[in-house]
Amino acid sequence: MKPLNPLIILFLIPGIFTPSLAMPSVSKHDLRFSRLATSWDEGIPLGNGMLGALVWQKEDYLRLSLDRADLWDLRPMENFTKPEFSFKWVQQQVKENNYKAVQNLFDAPYDQLPAPSKIPGAAIEFDTKSLGEITSVRLTLKNAVCETKWKNGASLQTFVHASQPGGWFRFEHVSKTFVPVMIPPQYRKSETSDANDPVAGQDLQRLGYEQGKVVERPNKLVYRQKGWNGFEYEVAVSWEYSGNTLTGVWTITSSSSEKEGGKTASELVTEQLKDTKFEVASQSHSVWWRTFWTKSAISIPDTVLEKQWYLEQYKFGSAARADAPPISLQAVWTADNGKLPPWKGDFHHDLNTQLSYWPAYSSNHLDLEEGYLNWLWKYRESFKKYTKTYFGTSGMNVPGVTTLEGEPMGGWIQYSFGPTVGCWLAQHFYLHWIYSKDEKFLKEKAYPWISDVATYLDEISVKDGNGVRKLPISSSPEINDNSINAWFPQITNFDLAFIRWTFEKAAELADELGKKEEAMKWKSILSEWPQFALDEQGGMVFAPGHPYVESHRHFSHLVGWHPLGVIDWSKGEKDQEIIKSTLINLENRGPDWWCGYSWSWLGNLYARAYMGDKAAKSLHIFSENFCLPNSFHVNGEQHDKGFSKMKYRPFTLEGNFAFAAGVQEMLIQSHTGIIHIFPAIPADWKDLSFSTLRAAGAFLVSAEQKNGKVTWVEIVSEKGGVCKLKNPFGTASFRTKYSWNGTLKSSNDILTIEFPKNGKVVLNQ
Repeated sequence: MKPLNPLIILFLIPGIFTPSLAMPSVSKHDLRFSRLATSWDEGIPLGNGMLGALVWQKEDYLRLSLDRADLWDLRPMENFTKPEFSFKWVQQQVKENNYKAVQNLFDAPYDQLPAPSKIPGAAIEFDTKSLGEITSVRLTLKNAVCETKWKNGASLQTFVHASQPGGWFRFEHVSKTFVPVMIPPQYRKSETSDANDPVAGQDLQRLGYEQGKVVERPNKLVYRQKGWNGFEYEVAVSWEYSGNTLTGVWTITSSSSEKEGGKTASELVTEQLKDTKFEVASQSHSVWWRTFWTKSAISIPDTVLEKQWYLEQYKFGSAARADAPPISLQAVWTADNGKLPPWKGDFHHDLNTQLSYWPAYSSNHLDLEEGYLNWLWKYRESFKKYTKTYFGTSGMNVPGVTTLEGEPMGGWIQYSFGPTVGCWLAQHFYLHWIYSKDEKFLKEKAYPWISDVATYLDEISVKDGNGVRKLPISSSPEINDNSINAWFPQITNFDLAFIRWTFEKAAELADELGKKEEAMKWKSILSEWPQFALDEQGGMVFAPGHPYVESHRHFSHLVGWHPLGVIDWSKGEKDQEIIKSTLINLENRGPDWWCGYSWSWLGNLYARAYMGDKAAKSLHIFSENFCLPNSFHVNGEQHDKGFSKMKYRPFTLEGNFAFAAGVQEMLIQSHTGIIHIFPAIPADWKDLSFSTLRAAGAFLVSAEQKNGKVTWVEIVSEKGGVCKLKNPFGTASFRTKYSWNGTLKSSNDILTIEFPKNGKVVLNQ
């Protein structure tokens, strides 16, 4: 290290000084409307990871659309029991130009069959004609409560309890004739439908269920629905009156939860209403959300991006829990339109689930991200069985489209059975380790997962005459859609990026664990894979000889740059030229066939290239053109401003959460092992700040900039260790204050501090 810059002033104080941040009130970003939405996908979203509700108006009725994450029809796809269910068989059909056989066997059933699929719960309606005109509807973010007020003085407060299995509602200034009505999904109705569009949603009656009945009891309604193969679920609501106030609670249970020792929905609502007052439930619910909002905060001069970020944090807090299933396409907000949800509400692992957890790390919500990893780990043996059956190898890969229990569902098999799906999922195990520095997690889960995937890749790969490895056939989601041309004879940059990343990280983690021989093995295999294919201008392509020549929604050829960082600006001029050429080509081809998530992803790409103005513009376009008024991302452009020719509106969540990650990438980056403060902000952002964003190495960072200059930075180390920080003060002098007898070293504009566990340092001018 070079000697310390003489302009830096160091001193130790007994009590660490913590500057104050001018953070905005969370409620500044509340959703506010003058009326209730009249479609389910614009409803006010409430949730706790397992239960969800949408508050909206259907004709003259206020409607609560109720959902539970584990409501699934899990009937198996019988085509996966055939001997043709084999990667080698697929390769043979591609070689013989007989791809129609593959499509008929593995793709068509996904579109044609109604299940397996996520299924809806039910709805509760209130006849509000007598209440007259609505004056306001508000979602209060700080405590996740939806409040509706009417001109006649009536009001509603409703929430899904953050940590208990129920949703509450309270109407004030209503009569005793104002009662809830249970509206079950119509699994049987007079008209028939053979619609089989997986995007628009198939008709519920195609599931073939006998219609469940609603049983009326004093101040209670119970609906129980039988599904496939003995699965059942129960929805119950119970209520009571006090004067002119109606208070009630609802919940949903599944036969799965009941078999695990849980009570039925009917039992739960009776118990909750008897033992817990609305005010007590509201208070404990609010405590959870107060804790949630202390985890991180931002204050930026762009009001559109700031509000959208807080709404994304809110939805993440509503959709994710450590003990709930991971975020699926719609999480706990299944379509309430008489149909199955878009794409059956399943788990798409060729982009959707991965993007949904991008913001979890730097926003300091690792506790909620654990639900994703816990689910993947739970079905690890199933994934190994799938790998052995389909790919014929040991080790592990994961189906790209799965049910609630991790079983394959099919679809476009280049992606639903993609050869590197397990690698992208492996990145989340790596990120959890690198952001938490949890040694137990590293040893027991992160390295075992990544090494299993590396073992599979070693066995599935083949070598050419020069000893260079490749996959037998390769793909790049979702290039060339589902045609035979979606398989490439040469390895794609998408597959290659994940393969190179997997062996690199397997070696890194093996070294971390002292497994030197295993580390050497992974490094040796890594050296046998080729480098990335580039076009004539030096930009990223899909595969050798297959440049990016037309607009496409999925930037699959760019995963090596983001999110993986195998190519990165920090690695020098060569990588920087690749990144610049790639961005120019993206811009030149234009957004004609981009979805909303494409714009969110682009914001992240620009941020990684330190192009703050363009990052902010891309995220603006997403927020203002691809989201409904309630902030839900609906894939297609909604306002005909020329940002996409995709005009449809299937609601999915990955674009929302990728947006949040993009904002965070603008404010802090640490993927290289060096923390960068405000690395990609627009030139006109002069005053901004953030609180306790998480950096790699388990460091919690807060910072503030005023008048275009960083005024202070605070870093807290959860686990101790070496922290490297790019000097945010430039040539200006600054003071350093420690909670221990610390020292700071400076070299080439990098500040290095060795922290003890729970150590805190503040650097300020």
